[in-house]
Amino acid sequence: MSETVERIKCLIIGSGPAGYTAAIYAARADLKPVMYTGMEPGGQLTTTTEVDNFPGYPEGVDGPKMMMDLQQQAERFGTQVRMGMVTEVEFSDEIGGIHKVTVDNSTQLEAETVIISTGATAKYLGLPSEQRLRGGGVSACAVCDGFFYKGQDVAIVGGGDTAAEEATYLANICNKVTMLVRKDYMKASKAMQHRVTGTKNIDLRYNTEVDEVLGEQVVEGLRMVNNETGAKEDIEITGLFIAIGHKPNTEIFKGQLDMDDTGYLITKGKSTKTNKPGVFASGDVQDKEYRQAVTAAGTGCMAALDAERYLQTIETEVTV
Repeated sequence: MSETVERIKCLIIGSGPAGYTAAIYAARADLKPVMYTGMEPGGQLTTTTEVDNFPGYPEGVDGPKMMMDLQQQAERFGTQVRMGMVTEVEFSDEIGGIHKVTVDNSTQLEAETVIISTGATAKYLGLPSEQRLRGGGVSACAVCDGFFYKGQDVAIVGGGDTAAEEATYLANICNKVTMLVRKDYMKASKAMQHRVTGTKNIDLRYNTEVDEVLGEQVVEGLRMVNNETGAKEDIEITGLFIAIGHKPNTEIFKGQLDMDDTGYLITKGKSTKTNKPGVFASGDVQDKEYRQAVTAAGTGCMAALDAERYLQTIETEVTV
């Protein structure tokens, strides 16, 4: 461990739209933020080739370029962006207490406030062909990327509410949507199931899984397999959407921060406050409903403002 423990006024764990926006606001408030990027600097958007729905980019922008812009803006105001993975935390229960953080299992830090922006990771099938074509037609967000497949044939994998919602969304803009459900029933609510079955251009396939995604540089087709009969079938598609869920990156916070059954951090009311004073959560780590770059950025702003007000309250109490 380091002999001298660094004290940080505002520590941001994780990058991406939420983390960088929090950094911009915190830096402008003179909180001297320090950000640790985690293992995937820039978050999920670094795997997205085109972003067309973030304000301020009239011609669109690719994900890595957008994250670079946000980082440069945060650094312009004085944010220290550091490579490193937070591996352990010990949050104080006291108002004004100091939070202890370990980076890369070796460096110890102390923080007066902590903003958690570690995001969530989309679950994928794990097929080599699927992983190879991520960004080349394989996506985990129909709302983000569906526009690029307007008028084309696509497929979606999943049987829950999210999959059903995204299938009907895609059906409104695509020529045909083939929906693959692994079991002989959907887990989605009855209302969502009715929406799917009532949409004429959704081809619903039960007991069907992905055998292989076809194409070298971009998605050109899909080989499906019936998991009851073993029969395989190839179809031509240009986009494949995986909607089998997300996993919030909250493992190191278990036992200290309140979270729901699936691991998303719980914040108080309309704020970004967690159950620990001085610890705030923003972005996909606490949002399983919207999961958009612009909403993540909004909560990043909120977290920085919450942190600033928290520190002001403490300073006022100390001076009184």
